[in-house]
Amino acid sequence: MRAYSDTASPHSYEIWFTYVAGAKPFLNDAVKNALKSGEKLTEEQIEALYDAHLSTVRLGVQAERAGTGMLSEIEQVVAMIDDALGSTTRYGASLQAISEDLAAPQERSGLRDILEALVAATREVAANNRSLEMRLRDSRGEIEALREALERVRVETLTDPLTGISNRKHFEEMLISATISARANESPLSLVVIDIDHFKRFNDTYGHLTGDQVLRLVSTAMGEQVQGQATLARFGGEEFAMILPGLSREQAFEVAEKVRRNVEARELMKRSTGESLGRITVSLGVAVLRRHETATSLLDRADTCMYRAKGSGRNRTVTDLDPAEAAALSDAA
Repeated sequence: MRAYSDTASPHSYEIWFTYVAGAKPFLNDAVKNALKSGEKLTEEQIEALYDAHLSTVRLGVQAERAGTGMLSEIEQVVAMIDDALGSTTRYGASLQAISEDLAAPQERSGLRDILEALVAATREVAANNRSLEMRLRDSRGEIEALREALERVRVETLTDPLTGISNRKHFEEMLISATISARANESPLSLVVIDIDHFKRFNDTYGHLTGDQVLRLVSTAMGEQVQGQATLARFGGEEFAMILPGLSREQAFEVAEKVRRNVEARELMKRSTGESLGRITVSLGVAVLRRHETATSLLDRADTCMYRAKGSGRNRTVTDLDPAEAAALSDAA
């Protein structure tokens, strides 16, 4: 960080941690472009990068700008359609007049005048259509750019900025959707809730920046063990969840145990000094959707299982089976 920036502000630390984690591709591109000059980033550049890519306030501003731009483009398209309708109406009136002239006896010179009027009216419509096509093509490009801007804002409002996985809002939406789908298809749905053991103590000892590194480590360990339609989320300070459509209790337990062992096996290092900070562990709870159960009830049961894991000594996975069955499943893993 010192090699590329003149400031050591909290915003600077957040930018560089996010850059190293690769959680914000647009931020990474912006940083690379800013560094092309060969100079260190100034405090003003750091603040500009933070406002553009990490500040939550900017999302509302961006959404408002994109929405206003979209409405303006739509109004222009409506005006173009009105112009096209007016042109078509005028052309229709011209054809009607020409038709009436043709119905009456005409001299040769009169026929020439009628044909010239028809050609002129047709050319006018063709010119108007070409102009309309060009304007619509331009508006289509503008609307597509605005749509992409709104989509970026939408994605960011559903993403945890630190880990790059879903935030609580998106997690709740996806859990409700998954429960509805599971009931409709009569397919299994498992939910895993994960909590980092002694995270507050670790945070207080080594600082919040190292704590952020731990949060990213857990989200990475989760991502390495799932695929397909699974949803990964951070929905609390040190609490995570995995929505696993189509997985039975046994399959979800296996995934949870892989995550637990993956986290436990990783040794944490202090980036600045290379000092070993030891290892962390997680406690996990697994619950499977029951018939007629709500998303809230499923989450409550998975959360209860997670707290049972903590109460049983931490660094373990507990399912919503009876305690004896859960112990047998754990021994077999």
